[in-house]
Amino acid sequence: MKTLVVGGTGMIGGAAALHLKELGHEVTIAGRNAPQAGTPLGNLPFQRIDYVAMDFDRDALAAHDAMVFCAGNDIRHVPADEDDGFWEKANSIGVPRFFEAARDAGIGRAVNVGSFYPQAMPSLVETNAYVRSRKESDDGVTALATSGFVPMSINAPFVLGSVPELVVPMFAAYTQYAEGKLGMEEFVPPGGTNFISTRSLAEAVAGGLERGEAGASYLVGDENLTFQDYFGMFFEAVGREKPPIIEKEHPMLPDSALFFGRGNTLYYETDPQTVALLDYQRNDVKRAVEEIVAQYRGG
Repeated sequence: MKTLVVGGTGMIGGAAALHLKELGHEVTIAGRNAPQAGTPLGNLPFQRIDYVAMDFDRDALAAHDAMVFCAGNDIRHVPADEDDGFWEKANSIGVPRFFEAARDAGIGRAVNVGSFYPQAMPSLVETNAYVRSRKESDDGVTALATSGFVPMSINAPFVLGSVPELVVPMFAAYTQYAEGKLGMEEFVPPGGTNFISTRSLAEAVAGGLERGEAGASYLVGDENLTFQDYFGMFFEAVGREKPPIIEKEHPMLPDSALFFGRGNTLYYETDPQTVALLDYQRNDVKRAVEEIVAQYRGG
């Protein structure tokens, strides 16, 4: 299967691209900027796509049988001169519009990697512009299903992992924090949520391409963890004890990133039928943390 991975230059898309290649897909990655040459991602064919601006080669898009979309925008991507209207432009309108172009180009199967918030905590759809945009992008994508086009969303919680020779600044910083190298107070906020590794999510994406149903929205996840347990895995991986819980905003996990509120939990269990259908590994978070720390420790 000739598969295009949009957002394949990043952590989630890069992990999906490399996993699909291992499974025998002819993988092309896409984004606004090519990855570093000579790296595992840099060795894959690259296609420049800016889906928000609808700037891409439609003939090149038509060369693929399937597509994985990992380029949805979140709070890290908002330009300084934009407001909440950015979410509508980039997610609510931009993502379904691009999937429509993929359908019209003849792509047969397509996975949108979305966010867990609309399904795990639906009340946020009415109060949070970002979460609303994720719900609208999901609805817009799945509504495009036809007899010849099988789109679906696979909606993930907090994702962590590593991609060979790809630097993810957040996880480099987490590792240095656990090592005590940042000169910051060591603590964690109360609360917790669901986490999934890039490996588990990549396997779920592959399962969706192979067996997912047209118009479906699959809520995936792996482990419910307190933030103390989550950050504690990084500390334990470098031989240190878990940091204490303190009721205040954490500089590496700010309140702006916790839509369900600091001190609260957003836990859920994935439907066993979804896990069986998509066929992805569970209990993979600790391994992923150890892999991250191995990549960045001493840096």
